[in-house]
Amino acid sequence: MAARAADEVANLATTAVVDHGRFTFAVSGGHTPWQMFAALVTRDLPWPNITIFQADERVAPDGDPDRNLTHLRESLGAVGAEVVPMPVTDADLEAAARRYAELLPARFDLVHLGLGPDGHTASLAPGDPVLTETDRLVALTWPYQGHPRMTLTDPALARADQLLWLVQANAAAHCLPPGPAYGRARVSSVAQALAARSDPGGDRAATAPSRTASYWCETAASGPAGWSTSVSTSAHSGSVSVS
Repeated sequence: MAARAADEVANLATTAVVDHGRFTFAVSGGHTPWQMFAALVTRDLPWPNITIFQADERVAPDGDPDRNLTHLRESLGAVGAEVVPMPVTDADLEAAARRYAELLPARFDLVHLGLGPDGHTASLAPGDPVLTETDRLVALTWPYQGHPRMTLTDPALARADQLLWLVQANAAAHCLPPGPAYGRARVSSVAQALAARSDPGGDRAATAPSRTASYWCETAASGPAGWSTSVSTSAHSGSVSVS
């Protein structure tokens, strides 16, 4: 899955740089994106024209192995992409979240997301008040798995031209979490927010690709070549079907 995802990102990056001079990409944590970046850095890409934002980050010191940024920088190595880290070491985290929101582009070319065993995506976990956020683009969560977190909210994720979920599961039945279908609801909620987004004006509006939300799941049983597209979405209609 990492190699195929790297191909997808490389194609989108090249197209974006040709079209409007820069590729803006928000990336979540987890093992899958680091594997994807390990493949991506071998591509001949216009790295100085690529800007990478964080979709979420744990509140932890610089260099901490729990930090997504630590693994992101390790995976990128010496390529010249611009990385815009979430300021989770600031003393005033609420103010830091507001400042990070001001740095976000009006539109992301691509936002990468994962899906945890409990259905969380970015750091939008079940029961957290940030799930109901409609105004702020960046917010702080309750402590979750040992750390409070800074995360993009649904309004920020809806700035994506393309959303790409990359999910690894033990079996096809686990591509979306069982139980109260929270994971399905999260995928649907984000995709529908994408569909509802109003396009900004300007030169880019005429050339931007159709907004799409894609969900790729690889199962351990099927091996590296095994692919399951479990969710198909239409960003224009806001529909999400799960099979």
